[in-house]
Amino acid sequence: MTPKPLPLAFDALTGFADDDALAAFAAFRDWARATCAQAAPLRAAKPPSPRLTDVARAALTAKTAGADAARRFFVENFRPWRVVSDAADGAAFFTGYYEPAIDASLTPTAEFRAPVLPRPRDLVSFAPGEGPPGLDPKLACAERREDGAPYPDRAAIEAKGGEAVAWLADEVEVFFAQVQGSARLRLADGRKARLVYDGRNGQPYTSIGRLLIEAGEIPEGEMSLERLKAWLRANGLKPDDRGRAIMQRNASYVFFRLVEDVDSSLGPIGGAGIALTPLRSIAVDRALWSYGLPFWIEAELPWESDDLSPFRRLMVAHDTGSAIVGPARADIFFGAGEAAGARAGAIRHRGAFAVLAPSGDEP
Repeated sequence: MTPKPLPLAFDALTGFADDDALAAFAAFRDWARATCAQAAPLRAAKPPSPRLTDVARAALTAKTAGADAARRFFVENFRPWRVVSDAADGAAFFTGYYEPAIDASLTPTAEFRAPVLPRPRDLVSFAPGEGPPGLDPKLACAERREDGAPYPDRAAIEAKGGEAVAWLADEVEVFFAQVQGSARLRLADGRKARLVYDGRNGQPYTSIGRLLIEAGEIPEGEMSLERLKAWLRANGLKPDDRGRAIMQRNASYVFFRLVEDVDSSLGPIGGAGIALTPLRSIAVDRALWSYGLPFWIEAELPWESDDLSPFRRLMVAHDTGSAIVGPARADIFFGAGEAAGARAGAIRHRGAFAVLAPSGDEP
């Protein structure tokens, strides 16, 4: 059984006084602005408490001209609680994600032949705790067809195919756009577009990287996004090839909608329905945490280079993911493009995690 969060003092958060609280406040206010406008999230999560909603309203009128004023806002409105895992040392586990930038076409060509599928009309989504009676617990907070049956798995969806919103070079690019939850597309005529998350089939997520490590195909110390992509392509992407079969071991399948002529200065839209902020937005378990909650992360991560360095930052829950399960689990958004992908792909580290619950709330 996972231990309950433990109350802390702000002084116990190493580096809190040195963090750029104004940047964290801006990320919090982005969520506050959306929630006070009653904007619908992209993926429903645990509803914010009345107190968190009150703090959101206060953020919209707060005078926070500098980092010190922003820090006071958090200290006056929140209380930190250490979130622990069921590991022996209680450490949290962190990964990273990013928005890929991918060459693509809006029509199939010899170069672009892997379809990106839109949300099916018969896909029904549920918020956490709102699934119908009798739904398999593994599919809770997930999706089904209108007839009440669980939605098909990845292999069945790929076999059926259908109309596409865009075409990528191969199934590997489609797969990892789904894992990241979004992608920026570079079209041949120079225009930019974006794949935006538009639902998933609700089947359980399986890490294919972990499968290959456990099978002895790639040593754990050598696992990276590029190594994984290379293995998949080398082992074949046609039906029944090993590479394709491994990808289909991950039964989860994400559908997208296409947004053309995007503002590339803005991050992708996260589960909360707002643009993500690099190194301030995190994805959390939406069944356990509300969007908008601030979290403090203390860890040694290779986030600036290949070497470990201190990561001491106040983050905000803007997103969720099917692989992000449990209270002491977070996915750090690194931004867009290859450099962000290289940094994000190197993050599989443990550390300390604290939630800033509104004063008067207990997590």
